Amino acid sequence: MSTAIAEETLDLVFKALADSRRRRILDLLREESLTTGALTLYFPELDRCTVMQHLGVLERAELVVSCRVGRSRVNTLNVGPLLEIQARWLGRFPASSLRLLDALRDG
Repeated sequence: MSTAIAEETLDLVFKALADSRRRRILDLLREESLTTGALTLYFPELDRCTVMQHLGVLERAELVVSCRVGRSRVNTLNVGPLLEIQARWLGRFPASSLRLLDALRDG
């Protein structure tokens, strides 16, 4: 991916983040890389195929990179797109503005 995130990729990232199960997968991969089989253990309500579909969405959004190791697929978090989103929007707000917004919200 280039230094400036492509608009198409940006759309895919937000679509991927819109689902709570995919966000949970990212949380798990933040701790360590996991095989697809290991990830399925965290989602007993889903079959393996559904977990793989969620991983496919995350891969297309470039949030997860997977590689084959023997017969297993190891999935790893790619924070690049998230860092670019942070820099594009969140990084532009000075801390003082964020504190003011928090104060207004908290009343």
